[in-house]
Amino acid sequence: MSRSYSERAIIFAGGSLGPWAADLPVPGDYLIGADRGAEFLVRHGLKPDLALGDFDSVSEDEMRRISAAAKEVLACDAYDKDWTDTELALREALDRGFKQIVAAGALGTRFDHGLGNVHLLRQAHERGASMTLVDEHNEIRLCANRLQLEADGKYPYVSLLPLSLEATGVTLTGFRYPLLNATLKLGWSLGISNVLEADTGTIELSGGLLLVIRSRD
Repeated sequence: MSRSYSERAIIFAGGSLGPWAADLPVPGDYLIGADRGAEFLVRHGLKPDLALGDFDSVSEDEMRRISAAAKEVLACDAYDKDWTDTELALREALDRGFKQIVAAGALGTRFDHGLGNVHLLRQAHERGASMTLVDEHNEIRLCANRLQLEADGKYPYVSLLPLSLEATGVTLTGFRYPLLNATLKLGWSLGISNVLEADTGTIELSGGLLLVIRSRD
């Protein structure tokens, strides 16, 4: 299914979700519920365009409500799949032509799942898409060459961490702690907890991949 690149897909995964997540969709968004994320959508009166996963985290009654509400359901066997439900949702969004993807509920109490979902940013990038992970306190995206950020009082802190062995030529403008042609290496904390002081900030790098994490306490 091909979609206009101006349309956005929002994945609702089974991690930490709350009322803030129900406020994310705007008209025209394509809503994907991954496992318990589909139940969250239905419970908040939102109709999933696609519900998918092994649905091992929902009850039979919840599954019936999901099946009745969703426009499309793709169920898979919990013991015979290679990918997590969130990765299945990402792959479906990419295969359906979406270039702007947001994932809510991709972070939570399971650190393994959360870290794995952060790594999905790289897969989206390699497929030519922009992906952002959001929860109540964080917004995480990937920078491969240049990224411009608008000041947002909701997220006062900006941290940069390599998703490659190193990120080179890192230059920051508009930040409290500027960098010029710096190298950030995997395992270093140099890029943590910066502050955007200008109305617009720019992150540039010449090599590698950077996680850009905007957050609040």
